[in-house]
Amino acid sequence: MDDTQGRHTLFMRRFLLAVGLASLVLNAASCSNQQGQENRAGTLTVYGNVDIREVQLAFQDGGRILALTVDEGAKIDKGQVVAELDATRLRMEVDRLSGEVAAQTQLVERLHRGSRPQEIERAKAAVASARANLRDAQLTLARKQSLQITNRISQQEVDSARAKVDTWQATLKTAEEEQSLAIEGPRREDIAAAEASLAALQAAKQLATQRVVDAKLLAPADGFIRNRILEPGAMAAAGTPVLTLALTNPLWVRAYISEPDLGKVREGMRAQLRTDSQPGKSYQGWVGFISSTAEFTPKTVETTELRTKLVYRARIFACDPTHELRLGMPVTVFIDTAGGVASAQSECTDSGTGMVGQGKP
Repeated sequence: MDDTQGRHTLFMRRFLLAVGLASLVLNAASCSNQQGQENRAGTLTVYGNVDIREVQLAFQDGGRILALTVDEGAKIDKGQVVAELDATRLRMEVDRLSGEVAAQTQLVERLHRGSRPQEIERAKAAVASARANLRDAQLTLARKQSLQITNRISQQEVDSARAKVDTWQATLKTAEEEQSLAIEGPRREDIAAAEASLAALQAAKQLATQRVVDAKLLAPADGFIRNRILEPGAMAAAGTPVLTLALTNPLWVRAYISEPDLGKVREGMRAQLRTDSQPGKSYQGWVGFISSTAEFTPKTVETTELRTKLVYRARIFACDPTHELRLGMPVTVFIDTAGGVASAQSECTDSGTGMVGQGKP
């Protein structure tokens, strides 16, 4: 009987000890939640995910893809050629417009130069000839009119001589006008119209030339190829994505700060970032942005109890010279709230990441 009571007493002691330990763990967790995310003096711990911006690379004009020079996972430098269209037809269009521009250029130059000296001399000769013929016709008419007085010729001959005078007068007037036009040269309106046509053809040629240049798809920034959507030989429509480029500059972590901890954080504060894939390694960073608008905690970030609390979105810029941080990777961020605002950006730039001027407070 005594042994039974002893075992019972020992079991109760162990049970009470286990209950006490569980109570201590729950109290510690409760205190941790009540104290917010700051788990040690001068350091605020927040959680988030790596956020990288992406660019859908596409051609400005449609065509058949001639080549893709990169594959998924390739590191890309700004300005690097990543894809190319078959530009044969585009070059033909450039050649055709080049010929039209050359022809129109010659026309404009001819209009600017005006009439040639030979053309002016020919117009003057036509005027002189018409004037001589008119003078001869007038003399003939005068003689016939004198003969008509003595009834030596008929009235019909006089009328014919008078008609010739009228004809040569009209011919002389036309020749004089032609001479005036030859001396004055082309009309200003004709020159302006020819110049406008030349400008339109030159613009069309520039557009065709630019299309040839745009047949090569260039990377707009440094990054990595995340997705190769189309392949060589496929027809790419204008604006249809061909490749997906993940930008590596800037690189940041999207995290959330609760309202009680908001007053402890300022833009520019130093931060240390750690990941589960590299538990013994930390990355330098700084607070680059804190949202001025509160929002509910994303359900993928916090627990059920914290989902109803309002938080403020923050952007923690990271220095990642070895490109180990990946899109969506969970990250733990330790913000140095006691150190004040520091120029962590310059340290990141010195490390060779090239993040110059990104996220300055």
